Parts: sequence; structure tokens; C-alpha cells
Amino acid sequence: MGAFDANMDISSYNSTTVAWKLETAVISLVFTLIFLIGTVGNSLVLAVLFRNGKMNTKTTHVFIFNLGIADLSFILFCVPFQATIYTMDEWVFGPVFCKVVHFIIFLTMYASVFTLAAVSLDRYLAICYPLQSREMRTPKNALASVCLVWLLALLFSGPYLSYYHQVDLGGVRLCVPVWEPAPRMAMDLCTFVFGYLVPLAVLSLTYARTVRHLWTGVDPQVKEASGSRRAKRRVTKMMVAVAALFCLCWLPHHLLMLCMWFGPFPLNHTTYALRILSHLVAYANSCLNPVVYALVSKHFRKGLGSLHCCCALRKRGGVVNRVHTVQAVSSAETSN
Repeated sequence: MGAFDANMDISSYNSTTVAWKLETAVISLVFTLIFLIGTVGNSLVLAVLFRNGKMNTKTTHVFIFNLGIADLSFILFCVPFQATIYTMDEWVFGPVFCKVVHFIIFLTMYASVFTLAAVSLDRYLAICYPLQSREMRTPKNALASVCLVWLLALLFSGPYLSYYHQVDLGGVRLCVPVWEPAPRMAMDLCTFVFGYLVPLAVLSLTYARTVRHLWTGVDPQVKEASGSRRAKRRVTKMMVAVAALFCLCWLPHHLLMLCMWFGPFPLNHTTYALRILSHLVAYANSCLNPVVYALVSKHFRKGLGSLHCCCALRKRGGVVNRVHTVQAVSSAETSN
């Protein structure tokens, strides 16, 4: 049973749960890869951004840092619990975690997509209105925007604290939606509209105008050097890729949710496999952003190199200090 399957009720559990050992092993392997890549990748992103000290001057870095926090929180607090569900076919963490884990899933989802929308607006203002937006695009205002993002995420994800409950079915503990069908459908549609459709519209509109301005337009306000324009293009490419990955990874989940409510969606092994696949793709989104940064941003790669060199120097320094300590002790013993 998947965490995002908000339309799988108790009566359908026995007809859709298939405990095939091969599938369980494959799913466990995929979850392990998502957890390892997501934890290491997002931790490196946060470390590079924190170490270069540019969050005090670059608004985009503030948003990327917040996106990394949301992705890392999802990986740490949600993926291990959901992996256990797929391998054990029951909920073993108690009623409190049943509510909290699913709440964090949707909290981080909203925080991620709202942050992406904020980044797209920031890039649009920076590129299309560089002079007028200069006083508006400050790290202080970016931090205020991040606080607003989390407040909105709390507002939209708060109902999920009562949406899921732990129930017992034939001695098997399940964490399932307990709302009536009508409010459940309303909640799922609200999540689709405000957690996907509206942000997708904002991303599409802002990035379409930004890309058109960068690649075809001439800025009438300021004559930019070619190097500055190339740098803006690289950053825009990177953020468009991150936004596109989020939309593509979450699209299967939302499409299946709509099919469950409004279309023919029989509960059988095929649809169960489709739900599992849609969940895994959505989970994987939280570990893909660091890969995009590493492929597109030379500054991120340089930051990773600096971080590696710093760690190596510290390790080398620690070894040298230990050698000096041993030599000092040996000299003292010899003198005595």
C-alpha cells in the first residue's frame, strides 16, 4: 500500500496486495537507492551553499537551499517508513506516525512546489526587470518568501493530520484514509489544483517569458556583457530542468488519482503495479535535483571540489597533528 494512494480503502486492500518476493526485492532496492542518493546529494547541496556564503547576496541560493531542506526532510522522514510498508505490507509504526509521516509527505511536497514557483518568479524579475526589481530581490525578502512558502504548505497539508488513521483488518495494521468519499475527493482535488495545477501554470508562464527574453529579446534597460547573459542562461536552464523534473515526476500520481475518482480504474494487479510505480517516481524526484545541479552548474561542481579539498585538508591536518603528538610524547619519554 502506497502513501499517496488516497483512494485505496480497506475493502480493496486484500484484493490488491501482492507479496511477490522478486517485486519486494526490487522495490526495496529502489527505495534504498533513493534514500542513499537523496540523503548524500541533498546534504552536499546544503553543505556547498552553506560553505560558499553567497546566501547573503544571492536570492536564488536561498530558494535552492530551502528546496534542499524540503527534499532532505522528505527523504529522511518519509522514505524509510514507506519502504517498510512495501516490504512488510502493514503499518508497524503506530497511530501517531501514521498521521505525522503522511502529513510530512504533503508538507514537503507543497513546500517544494511553492519554492519552485517562487524561484521562477525571482528569475523572471531578475531577467526581465533587472533594474526595477533590484531593491525587491534581496536575501531578506527571499527569506520572508521562504517563510511564506512554509506557512502556505502548513495550511494546505494540515488536513492530512486527520486524513489518515491506523486501523486493524484481520490482525493486520494498516494506515489508510478514513474520511468519507466526498470530502476525500474534495481534498484530493484541492491537492491536485493547488499542489500541482496552479504552480504548473505559474512555472510555465514565468519561464516561457524568461526564456523568450533571454534567448531572443534585447534588454532595453541595461546592456549586458555576453558573460553575464551566459551565466543567467545557465542558471535559468538549471531551474527550468528542476521544475520540469518535479512536474514530470508528480504527473503520474496526479493522473492516477484523477482516474481513480473520475475514470474506470479497476482494482487489480496491473493498477496496483501502476500505483507503486507512480509512487516510486514521485519519491525519486527528491533525489534528482542534486544530479541536475552537478550536470548543469559549474559553480556547484567547483563548490563540490572545494568541499572535497577542505575535507581532505582537514583529514590530512588531523593525521599530521597525531604524528606530531606521538613524536612529542616519544621525545618526552626519551628525555626522561
